[in-house]
Amino acid sequence: MAETWVSEIMTQALGCLQAFSSEFALEWESSDMKAAIFKLLLGWIVLSLTAILLAWKSYGPTVNSIYYRQGMGGQNGGTPEYPARFPVWESSSTESLKRHQE
Repeated sequence: MAETWVSEIMTQALGCLQAFSSEFALEWESSDMKAAIFKLLLGWIVLSLTAILLAWKSYGPTVNSIYYRQGMGGQNGGTPEYPARFPVWESSSTESLKRHQE
């Protein structure tokens, strides 16, 4: 029963895709200006994604090392994964707490 439901959805989706592509092809053939704009925008997207990819390959490790430090500090230089001691409210020691001095 589930297979027929999925089959119907896939058939409808493929029908919609075919209708869209045939309509797109008709528009493409009838309007040179739309085709030129589409090619221009598609080229711009491809060029931008290529530039981003090349920049990431070049500068990615540097950016990654700035934001994800390895070592004692944990991620982003914050608290380590395992705290050295329990927080003050769970501490059983009687050490004095540091207070703000004015």
